[in-house]
Amino acid sequence: MIRLSGLSLPLDHSPDAIAPAICARLGIGADALRGWTLFKRGNDARRKNAILLVYTFDVDVTDEAGVLARLAGDKDVRPSPDMAWHPPVRAPAGWTGTRPVVIGAGPCGLFAGLVLAQMGLRPIILDRGKVVRQRTKDTWGLWRRGELNPDSNVQFGEGGAGTFSDGKLYCRVKDPRFLGRKVLEEFVRAGAPDDILWEAHPHIGTFRLVTMVESLRETIEELGGEYRWQTRVDDLALDRRGDGALALRGLHLSDGSFLEADHVVLAVGHSARPTFEMLHARGVHVEAKPFSIGVRIEHPQSWIDAARYGRFARHPDLGAAAYSLVHHASNDRTVYSFCMCPGGRVVAATSEEGRVVTNGMSQYSRAEFNANSGFVVAIDPARDYPDGPLAGIAFQRHWESLAYQAGGGGYQAPGQRVEDFLAGRASTALGTVTPSYKPGVTPTDLSQCLPAFAVEAMREAIPVFGRQIARYDHPDVVMTGVETRTSSPVRITRGKDFQSINVTGLFPGGEGAGYAGGILSAAIDGIKLGEAVAQSIVRQ
Repeated sequence: MIRLSGLSLPLDHSPDAIAPAICARLGIGADALRGWTLFKRGNDARRKNAILLVYTFDVDVTDEAGVLARLAGDKDVRPSPDMAWHPPVRAPAGWTGTRPVVIGAGPCGLFAGLVLAQMGLRPIILDRGKVVRQRTKDTWGLWRRGELNPDSNVQFGEGGAGTFSDGKLYCRVKDPRFLGRKVLEEFVRAGAPDDILWEAHPHIGTFRLVTMVESLRETIEELGGEYRWQTRVDDLALDRRGDGALALRGLHLSDGSFLEADHVVLAVGHSARPTFEMLHARGVHVEAKPFSIGVRIEHPQSWIDAARYGRFARHPDLGAAAYSLVHHASNDRTVYSFCMCPGGRVVAATSEEGRVVTNGMSQYSRAEFNANSGFVVAIDPARDYPDGPLAGIAFQRHWESLAYQAGGGGYQAPGQRVEDFLAGRASTALGTVTPSYKPGVTPTDLSQCLPAFAVEAMREAIPVFGRQIARYDHPDVVMTGVETRTSSPVRITRGKDFQSINVTGLFPGGEGAGYAGGILSAAIDGIKLGEAVAQSIVRQ
């Protein structure tokens, strides 16, 4: 098969136009084309009156070697690669060693557990939260009644933080082994729509993610894996070897029990603050890491569709439009859009009492009235929280607590119209853009719960973004604060063998350890961790 990339056709082309376009691109006659399979589809909307669909196909031709030789210098024509996942090892028949443990049931832990189970190693998966259906009820308890369960919420429980998000399944990590394809194929087997295999920017949405996570759990259990819910890891049991290095011996659990373990995947997510504190106290190497702070900004989705797609807005092959924006401000700060959720809603995402955190979520249909995105400013440890490895956690907590106060309590979020934010005055009422955040939004002055440098940079960026996306800076656009959980505030440093650089047997990964940013990259990292653990066990 030949992988043909970058084949562009008009948005409303006929299905019959594909075969002639492939033949023309490869320089072959119609009789030489045996068939083709769609691999990827995106769009080129740079010219709003002439939007193109951009395809990648796997093509079967009669003289594959001849076509490849003739087009050897063409970067868009190459042999179709082998994208199957090949387990590096398998457990020996009758293996009875100490079972590997996975801490955390988000995307990283889920896929670490899945591949360990597929390699015959019967993992034990621990999570402080609940199964996804019960977790969903607890999450709705915060959104509808202002009742927070600190162990079962947007951040903690089966599926991880990505379950209550847009379900975006694309990332910018280099993936030479096509592990992302493994993730997408497993999701389809678990009930995801087939189009995630070929859409350039695939997404699933919360409701579908819930059923998929349940299906993947069933697969792991059928292969001998075991889940333990509402089980928090309170401490590590470490031995000091003769060379002075630390080695993991087991885990002290919240129910008072001790679990023997010498291969542990640490996939706790970016909000596992007590775990970060425990690891640091135990001497595990932890370092402060950059993240971002800002707000969620909401526009009517129809405005974004019109700005991006012009007369083709809401075309069925385009769907709800998204955007990606960045501005380097004069105060040497970078402002950018983050986790843009077309046709979605802003959600309460705190995991600690007395604090307000916002995030974005969409369903598969992306059919709700507003678009929302993080509107955030990049920050870094040396400049903004230089007081040790855990200083970023204290930084987050400070602004989240101020947001709670500005919202008036009850997990109401502080909100402000763009016109008022730019003018430096508090909002006393909201305008034509209705915020979607629940339990509710209190009009106020967001500058009281954001760093001054962030406010300055954001005020500069808004009119710049307004010149790129029409009505981005409309007076009634609403901003809801605060967005602080863009990524983990720490990195749990690991070596090339995926183990902690100073604790043998501890394999940190995913968003919480600072090695991923989103569902797909976290799942890919989970596969790598599962492979590393399996190879270490089998070698032993």
